[in-house]
Amino acid sequence: MIAVDLLVLHAGQLLTCASPHGPKRKAEMLDTGLIEDGAVAILDGKIVEAGPSSQLLPKYSPAARLDAAGKVVCPGFVDPHTHVVYAGNRVNEFELRIQGASYMEIMAAGGGIVSSARAVQAASLAQLVAETQPRLDAMLRLGTTTVEIKTGYGLNVESELKLLQAIEQLAGSHACTLVPTFLGAHAIPAEYKADPEQYVRLVVEEMLPRAAAWYAQSSFKSAGIPFCCDVFCELNAFSLNQSRRILQAAQSLGLAVKIHADEFTPLGGVTLAVESHALSADHLDVTTPAERALLANSDTVGVLLPAVNFNLGSAHFADARALLDAGCAVALSTDINPGSAPCPSMPLVMAIAARYQHMLPAEALNASTINAAYAIGMAGKVGSIETGKQADLLILNIGDYRQLSYQFGDNLVQTVIKNGVVRA
Repeated sequence: MIAVDLLVLHAGQLLTCASPHGPKRKAEMLDTGLIEDGAVAILDGKIVEAGPSSQLLPKYSPAARLDAAGKVVCPGFVDPHTHVVYAGNRVNEFELRIQGASYMEIMAAGGGIVSSARAVQAASLAQLVAETQPRLDAMLRLGTTTVEIKTGYGLNVESELKLLQAIEQLAGSHACTLVPTFLGAHAIPAEYKADPEQYVRLVVEEMLPRAAAWYAQSSFKSAGIPFCCDVFCELNAFSLNQSRRILQAAQSLGLAVKIHADEFTPLGGVTLAVESHALSADHLDVTTPAERALLANSDTVGVLLPAVNFNLGSAHFADARALLDAGCAVALSTDINPGSAPCPSMPLVMAIAARYQHMLPAEALNASTINAAYAIGMAGKVGSIETGKQADLLILNIGDYRQLSYQFGDNLVQTVIKNGVVRA
């Protein structure tokens, strides 16, 4: 028999979500890789094999066994778009929105992203780490085991670097796998409103080279975790041409790229994402049919953020059904941040996507695991239960995976296994 550290066995439904040749599309989104009475063998934090319990039990000699007792076992969730490192909160803006102010109106009046930037600029590195730790703890309890984290609340050179340092410190102390993204082009700071081009030059000529130099010496680089550059392509943020210049500058420094596109206004951000071979284009609330078709014929993943629409009280959501039917690779994310989506829960996002975006439970699960991993360049390590990947598994306190989208308001995650270790 083969010695392993842990054998998880007797899962009523073991969902592998495997897709080794690229993100899932169309009919593949309905395939969860379901194995009845499934088992997973784990050694040194990695998956050795997954299959029926009847096949694995006589093959492996585990140091420990974990009986899933007929429950659902699935990959840990991958959250591919977050702003989880921040200081303070924006609950006052929440009240303003209830009273009728729009997100863009609040942003134009000096609130929103710029408000969070003021708080981050005033915060110490230790404060940022201390305030973020509980949020990551909550995400882990809710089943998220890999988290992409953006900067973007610094909006000056030193504060953007401070956010990168905070992400690296958290990666060294927290169980979740963290993936950094530079988003210096998140908003135009107030002091550059009269000359936005000056801020674009700052991003291109100083911020990006400093961020690339940081990454080259970071623990992320040595661990093979990618580093991306993102940009908010939107009215009152960065124009299409400005976004293109920023992404091209990032690519010249060896960074992968992503883009916030079509949240409020279709400026051509999806076309730019496809032309740039971006890992993902995120939001897509107002994406046109022509750009949907372009996205479907590309390797770029469309990341949808329905917790934002829900939190903003909007009746309009990204048309996930049209994106899926067109053949786009679709992922889901919380967009956890202090303003538009103070939400740590991928299961809640799945529940919203089912109801308002007409995603079937299998589609929502694949969008929250393997497709989300492709959206951050991590599909070789996480997002599915496959031999050689990190042993990031969830045991859910349900017998049918569809309940993950069907039920809401409670935490259905019974056990989190991260890198082969039971964490929660």
